[in-house]
Formats: sequence, structure tokens, C-alpha cells
Amino acid sequence: MKKILAVIIIVVLCVTGMTACAAEIYSDGETMTISGIPENGRLIIASYDENGVLSGCDLYAPENGIVTAPDAADGIRIKAFLWDMETISPIEMTKTDTRPTVSPSPTYEPEGGKTLIAYFSWTNNTEGIANRIADITGADKYEIIPKEPYGEENNDYYNENTRAYKEQYDIEARPEIEGTVEDMEQYDVIFLGYPIWYGKPPKIIYTFLEGYDFTGKTIVPFCTSGSSGISWSELIPLAEGADWLDGKRFNTGADETEVRSWIDNLDLPEKEKAKDVGEFNFDTKTVLLNSGYEMPINGLGTYSLTGETCVNSVKAALKCGVRLIDTASMYGNEAEVGQGVREAMEEYGIKREEIFVTTKIYPGEQMANPERSIQDCIDKLNIGYVDLMLLHHPDPNDIKAYKAMEKFVAEGKIRSIGLSNWYVEELTEFLPQVDTPPALVQNEIHPYYQENDVIPFIQSKGIVVQGWYPLGGRGHTAELLGDSVISEIATAHGVSSAQVILRWNLQKGVVVIPGSSNPDHIFENTRLYDFELTDDEMARINALDRNEKHDWY
Repeated sequence: MKKILAVIIIVVLCVTGMTACAAEIYSDGETMTISGIPENGRLIIASYDENGVLSGCDLYAPENGIVTAPDAADGIRIKAFLWDMETISPIEMTKTDTRPTVSPSPTYEPEGGKTLIAYFSWTNNTEGIANRIADITGADKYEIIPKEPYGEENNDYYNENTRAYKEQYDIEARPEIEGTVEDMEQYDVIFLGYPIWYGKPPKIIYTFLEGYDFTGKTIVPFCTSGSSGISWSELIPLAEGADWLDGKRFNTGADETEVRSWIDNLDLPEKEKAKDVGEFNFDTKTVLLNSGYEMPINGLGTYSLTGETCVNSVKAALKCGVRLIDTASMYGNEAEVGQGVREAMEEYGIKREEIFVTTKIYPGEQMANPERSIQDCIDKLNIGYVDLMLLHHPDPNDIKAYKAMEKFVAEGKIRSIGLSNWYVEELTEFLPQVDTPPALVQNEIHPYYQENDVIPFIQSKGIVVQGWYPLGGRGHTAELLGDSVISEIATAHGVSSAQVILRWNLQKGVVVIPGSSNPDHIFENTRLYDFELTDDEMARINALDRNEKHDWY
């Protein structure tokens, strides 16, 4: 049994011209996570065997300022170098005991097709990695199962009489596979996983590759091995016309962070974001933001909800299927919203990545000191990361505050950013001054204040529109719900007036976040997809516009 040398040497070069210390390194003994890496920074991992001989060198690019890499393996020593490739100078790393928060990546969706993970697993190690890839990408899985199972005797690596040994040294060997992939044509990307046997992929992988036409598809190999490097060059001739990406070797037990970091840095043929940005998908009840993330198109607004009422309202919404929660620093309830999210995740088995939380920072002191204000929001919510952060209103410091939000996006603490209460004039002045276009603009929108000139202007910029006060707001809801036109349309469809108004918004391409503390109303406000307003009904509601704003901003 080899002695495990769990050794990592962090090389910090203090020389003239060193980039300012900004990076922090965290290690749990199996993987290292380095945060605060500039865009031009690269992590170089040099591996040495137990005799001190260099055995490999890997280069890692940061994703949102973060790199995750293996720490140490059986009989392996590792040296880590962090280098600024623009200034050609080292970057200092300091150790930290706090694991950095890593924001999930957008759901991967290849252009024109789906993703398949095809894998052969002998001791379940490769299957573990395949499962992690599936969790991250949402890809389909296909296990390559030999028609004649391999016996336990094949574990004897040095026995030349085993079937595995003989196959690996027989150029003609092609073990038969049980079953086939159903409709391989639907897949554009194939993650191909296997263990390393005698320094090479098992011959059953050869059988798999020769069994299908991979022309025009992208193949991404990955393997599990205690010490051998990944090998796939001999597989390339077996899948003519395929585009092979650089593969990855994983140690046993590689965690999700390491697998996600690898996937994020792959040059996969991503679907063009602009093609579907802003288009509502009424099947998935989501819209694609220009940041690449999916957002639910109906949710819960939490303005005026406080204390246990707020916590319970958030939980009630999540329990009945709502996945979009809107709050703001000014509401004074971010802590309660975060508590409701955490409790719902635990009690109802909801994953964090299924929930979309929006918050906002307010003009004045908060935008004058944006870094502190943004971090306060993140800390109060205490849900790992924020899906969307908005500037609540225009302010003399709004450009400064927006650029601060951009930095938090680069650090992986915020996924998307946007604006609230910005109209045509404000947007025309604001947009040329920032690098990242807002993913969303949130304004007051309801049948009595429709913004029919503003909505198309915003949407033409590739920005999603969201409406607050969709039911009219404080002191006006009863009048709006009782409007004779809306009531007549509701009766025709067998739904409530509130449902008609919310559906009208959705059909105009406006995301809705009605507020309520009543679980029955919260549930009712989600039942928006079993009916559709006719063109005539949409026109009748459009004719109700009074340009009547129900709040000052």
C-alpha cells in the first residue's frame, strides 16, 4: 500500500513587480479553492511523484474569479503557482479558513441538441463523477454495461491471465455492450467517462465509439484513476468527424466544486443566448435573462411583509411551487426572507439552485457606500449567493453602485444585476455608462398604469421587464379587481380577476411578483397557465390605461 503524501506547497514569490495580494486559498485536504483571482490570472499546478520527479502540469483559468483544483493524491506532491498572464508576474496567495461561495453556473444547453453522459464504471468511481456532471448539466446518462460482466479476478492488476489484461493488450478486442443509446442523433455533446486500465481506456469504450456516428458532435472525455493520467488520443480515430475537447482525470471522491469548475472552463458549443433572451417559456414558466440565467416569470413580492408573517409567506409560496422571491434592503425583511428560503429548502427538499431571489440597494447612503451595502444584503439573506440584485431608484451614485455590483458578479456572489424604477429617459442616459447591460428592469405596471411606451423600449434592449404592484397596490387593489371589464373576462374563463390581470401581464412579456400573506391567495396567484386571454380580451384590458401611477416613484 503506497503511503499517502497529502502535501501541498503554496509557492508565493515575493519579487519586484508582484501583483497586489488579492487571492485567498482554502483547502479541505482534498481540493483547493482559490478566490479573488483577476481575469488574467492563471493557476498552475505542478505534480511530483514520491521520488520528487515532475509528473504533470495543469493550467486552470478562473470562473467568476475562482478556481477549484485537486489538492493532493496518492503518492503525489503538488506545487501551486498563481500568475498574472498580462503583467507576467506572480500573484500572492494567502491562506483562509473560509470556503469561498461559488455561484452555480447557468444551466448548460448546447445549440440544437442535448447532452449525454456515457460512462463505463468498474468500481463505481466513474459513476460518481458521471452523477456529478449530470447534477450540474442536467444531461441524460447512459451506462455502458458489458454483455459479459467482468469478474472480481480482474481486480488483480498484475495478473496477466485476467480477461481485462488480455483485452487491453489485444488490438482486435471489442467487448460486446448490453443495450444501445436511444436516438443518439438528439445529442450534440457527449461526456465520455471510463477508468484507466493498464494506462489506456478499457476496450469496451472502443466498442461504444465504433457503434455510432459522432460526426459533428463534441466529445468530452473524463476518467478516474489513482495516479495514471487521462488517455484519449487513441480514441479519436474511432469517432471520425467528432470534435474532441481536452479531457480531465479525477481522483476518487472528487467533489461537485471541482467538477463544476472543470465544466465551467470547457469550451462547449453553448447555445446563443441572444436567440431566446426575454422570450417567455410558458411550459417551463421561465424566461432567459441576458446574463445567461433562467428566471421564473411569476413570483412573490414581499413589500410590507415582516417578521414571522414574512417567513411563513415565503415558505407558503415555495411550498406551492413559487420559485421567485422579491425583497429589498429598504423593505427591512431580507433576514426573514432568507430564513423562509432556508427553512423551505430543509422542510420541502427544495434545492437552492431552484430558487431565484431578488433584492435591491437603496439610494442615498447605500449607493454612496455600495460595497458595504451589497455585502450587508448578502449577509442578511444568508442563502449563499443572490440571484439578482437591483438598484432600487436612480441616484447620483448609481453608476458607482452598479459597477460595485459588477464586481460582486465577478466574485460569484451575485448572478445577475439590474435596475428598478428606470424609464426611457433614465435608461438612455444610464446604459452607455456601464459595461454589463441590466438583466432586468422592474417598474410599476398594472392595467391603470401600463407603460406601453416603456415596456417595448426596455425589451428591445434585450432586457426583461418585471412589474411591481401588478394588482394596483395599496388602496387601489379593490377598485382594480372590481373593474367591470376585468370581472367579465374572469367570469368567462372561470378564474379570478387577479388571475386575469396577472395573465395579462405575462402575455405582454412582463414578469409578475404579486404580494400576499394569505396562503390561498399566494396559491391562486400561481394558477396562471391553464387559460389564455384572447386578442380581443387583451385589447379590452389595454384600453383601461389611465396613466395613473399609484406610488411616487
